[in-house]
Amino acid sequence: EKWDYVLVSDIHEVGSEKEIKRKKFLDELSKKGFTIKKIEDKKLFYGVRAPEWIFQKYQRLLRNPDSRLQNPGAHHDTPVTTRATQHKSVSPEQLLTRFSLLRIRIVNFVLQNTVTSDLEKLHDLMRKKVFEATFPLHEKEEVREFLKEKWARWRDIFCQQPIEKIRCYFGEKVALYFAWLGWYTYLLGIAAAVGLVVFVAGITVFNSSQVSKEICEASNTVMCPLCDQKCPFWLLSDTCTYAKVTHMIDNEGTVLFAMFMAIWATVFLELWKRQRATVVTDWNLYRWDEEEEELAMELINNLQHEPRQYQHSYFRSTIILLLVLLMIAVLIGIAHALVIYRVIATALFTQSNFEFLREQANTMAVMTGAVLHYITIVIMTKVNRRVALYLCDLEKPRTFSQRENNFTMKIFTFQFFTNFSSLIYIAFFLGRINGHPGNYVRVAGKWRLEECHPSGCITDLFIQMAIIMLLKQTISNVMEYLVPWMAHKLRKKRQRPKKRSMMLGEEEEVEDPCKRQWLSNYQLNEVNIFSLFDEFLEMVIQYSFTTIFVAAFPLAPLLAFCNNLFEIRLDAIKMMRLRRRMVPRKANDIGIWLQVLEAIGILAVIGNGLVIAITSDFIPVQVYKYTYSPCVMENSTDVEKAPGLLSDPHGGRRGRAQRLAQGQPGPAPTGLYCRYRDYRSADDYSYTVQFWHIFAARLAFLILFEHVALCVKLIAAWYVPDVPQSVKNQFLDRKHSNLR
Repeated sequence: EKWDYVLVSDIHEVGSEKEIKRKKFLDELSKKGFTIKKIEDKKLFYGVRAPEWIFQKYQRLLRNPDSRLQNPGAHHDTPVTTRATQHKSVSPEQLLTRFSLLRIRIVNFVLQNTVTSDLEKLHDLMRKKVFEATFPLHEKEEVREFLKEKWARWRDIFCQQPIEKIRCYFGEKVALYFAWLGWYTYLLGIAAAVGLVVFVAGITVFNSSQVSKEICEASNTVMCPLCDQKCPFWLLSDTCTYAKVTHMIDNEGTVLFAMFMAIWATVFLELWKRQRATVVTDWNLYRWDEEEEELAMELINNLQHEPRQYQHSYFRSTIILLLVLLMIAVLIGIAHALVIYRVIATALFTQSNFEFLREQANTMAVMTGAVLHYITIVIMTKVNRRVALYLCDLEKPRTFSQRENNFTMKIFTFQFFTNFSSLIYIAFFLGRINGHPGNYVRVAGKWRLEECHPSGCITDLFIQMAIIMLLKQTISNVMEYLVPWMAHKLRKKRQRPKKRSMMLGEEEEVEDPCKRQWLSNYQLNEVNIFSLFDEFLEMVIQYSFTTIFVAAFPLAPLLAFCNNLFEIRLDAIKMMRLRRRMVPRKANDIGIWLQVLEAIGILAVIGNGLVIAITSDFIPVQVYKYTYSPCVMENSTDVEKAPGLLSDPHGGRRGRAQRLAQGQPGPAPTGLYCRYRDYRSADDYSYTVQFWHIFAARLAFLILFEHVALCVKLIAAWYVPDVPQSVKNQFLDRKHSNLR
């Protein structure tokens, strides 16, 4: 005895408002021909089975559009008409499973859109606690057992995914997610290998960099204090080790890798479009129309239904735009708060009694700031979801798919600013707006704005990205598994039925087999319409980290690749073992996420170009190497001794050393001058000619890099067709046969 859906309710008092509302809803289902079975335990369980005429009506409404003229009786969604059944070996069990997906999808739509005499729908009743839960059942089917044993296990981490069986059990939308994730992980392996090679190549030149050698030999170069109180003058040679480490990620290979990742992002998306076209053509869904599907569902539920017309309100759009901008301003404000934290933390660490904290005050501030940033990401993710849902309700979207698209764009925008506002500040503003000796920029007129790490600003960005990615891929994934696992165990223990003591001679009551199945499904963790959305969002944010600032962190693709190997099995285990069954949904692509990924590809070109041009010392080093280095200047007789490395790539213009605590100047211990990172005159702190040389070189590189990268992306997009020729030929043959 199979049931399409189960409704769960508390046991309410007879005659109570909740009991009356529940009865009205169940009566409406009975009027539509639904069969309802009631089982009482600690909760009330209602099994729901739809009448056969509903599915026959669906099949009449949605026939296969490609064969409608030839064979009007062919059903678009029934197993016998799919190309997969014609050209692939599909077991009868799989055919029945696919048809059960159709039943679940239609029954879910009818349940969600059934209106009681009080004009209340199911979601209204659930909000009022009339019903506690609704879910389709995990059936003991051959496909499910196969997926549990061959897919949802950690031991299968390197095995290929059974996408066809996933589709048979969870529907096309879930199958496409895992197909996309598998394809992304497969191609990410190539990017990870190249990134690892670039990083290892950087290690091989650890001690051979001329830049590092000159910094290590600058034992007489006194640098200005990095803070106001208890910060000593320091020697540039003290940063010798840091300079060598920085060169591992800030070298010529990084530039090539950033260009490679821009091309990789384009090729990945183009190859995915081809893969997707092949897959959905096999499923006979290439030209499936989601809007037509929704209209058919509405007519099945209510034959008198009139489609909701397209509408647009400029006033409502303006209000929503202003609210979105306000939310973005709040998220940027949080990034500013993190900046203030680092400023204050640096000041406090420099006054610490521990020598290590005093010496590493800047690094410790950056690291603790990165941990705090991760905590804000976790908290704001929940806030962003609520705000995005509220804005979607204000928009009043016409259909569910439109609501989903609107929600996706808003939540991604909010999450992007939550994750990247602080990184953008570190990459492009840190150390560039802090002033100069005698005129430092201060927070609240008290705390001096933080400086870059002594070895370069790209070190701060590297540390920030490394910590956030490691925390997201360890703590977040562990919690993602442990929380539902523990919740399932606790729920199972709490709902375990107590054995009734038997009287002598009393026969044991035979338990309804449905009761055990329904109860075991109820004990699993709840799923909602955004359960799959959360997985997509997590991967797209990871994709952003992997591509946008990869020039500062070449190991990002490797970390993402290792994470995804576990993520695939983690998601599979959650869906098969820890969560209730998701409502299957039809789809022929990954939806608006593809546009989001394409936008990230453009941002990756811009972001990496800016990181190389502005954040890293690649351009200053090249300018120094070919313009101001001793090798170039030794042949010049009309110029004094070359300014040296310090004066150029590390911005060490001389400044009158000033102890700015209490505003009292004081001389450096070795003379009248100390140096700091900038290109300014020692007399009036105006920008030097070297500053403008480097500024022009940065700008020229940025324009050249972005234009070349974008051109290569366009060529790659043109070179790799979105749809394979085999798919085009299939449709050509089909059209030809229909015309004949």
